[in-house]
Amino acid sequence: MNYRKPRFWHTFMQQKYLYLMSLPFIAWVFVFSYLPLWGWTMAFQKFKPAKSFFEQDWVGLQYFKELFQDDSFFQALRNTLAMSVMGLIAGFTIPIIFAILLNEVRIQVFKRFVQTISYLPHFVSWVVAAGIVTKMLSTDNGAVNDLLVGLHIISEPIQFSAKGNLFWGIVTASDVWKETGWNTIIYLAAIAGIGPELYEAARVDGASRLQQVWNITLPGIRSTIIILVIISIGHLISIGFEKQFLLGNNLVRDYSQTLDLYALNYGLGMGRYSFGTAINIFNSVVSVLLLFTANGIFKKITKESII
Repeated sequence: MNYRKPRFWHTFMQQKYLYLMSLPFIAWVFVFSYLPLWGWTMAFQKFKPAKSFFEQDWVGLQYFKELFQDDSFFQALRNTLAMSVMGLIAGFTIPIIFAILLNEVRIQVFKRFVQTISYLPHFVSWVVAAGIVTKMLSTDNGAVNDLLVGLHIISEPIQFSAKGNLFWGIVTASDVWKETGWNTIIYLAAIAGIGPELYEAARVDGASRLQQVWNITLPGIRSTIIILVIISIGHLISIGFEKQFLLGNNLVRDYSQTLDLYALNYGLGMGRYSFGTAINIFNSVVSVLLLFTANGIFKKITKESII
């Protein structure tokens, strides 16, 4: 104990400017991430905006009991988990494959062109992106229906936006189209950090490109993949509501409503602030549990973790 204290203060004095530079970011996190947690007390109150904190009526776990007795909650939970898992699988496999394919391209002009085109959808807001997707899936000169009819795969246009069983796939495909290029940047950066001498040695030994990818590229970016998977699992239940809100409609409501939309509609939309806060607490607690569980599993199996 006596040894660690002087060592800490010695390191602190040596790197004091780095610590001082980090203070604004620590303050930002505290003000915008930790201070708002005080608002969680609303979930245990019969919150009335006109009353002060000390005038609120405390109801304990009443709103949590209501939450777990509501069939709409479990429906929203099902939709959230389904779209999250589909997005997790597609959102990792496709960018990794795309990054490997781009890395194998030797014509630099073509490579930069494809990268630029693939990045562009990321910078388009979901309002615009949802409009593009809706138009492409439309029965009135929609590109997807025209293509399927032209290839004689279907005999008449399909109303994709009216079929609930297709909604999860539409959301997942839209998200992949929008974010694949941007997510590929991380994997390309990880691939760039692999020593070229490994590939040269593999070529000397007669390894094909596929063998080089399997034995050098994928193991070289394994740590990056695992860390991103762990972080994504932590956000598995908090996928937001923009995509679902913009692409959904009343015809597919049973498949489009996520937990965040549920909190918006049944909490803020109906003035039930305490109930909406209870939903968000559930989201946060489950997200933390998923994060630590995934981190522990990967740490035990692969010896890789973020904590």
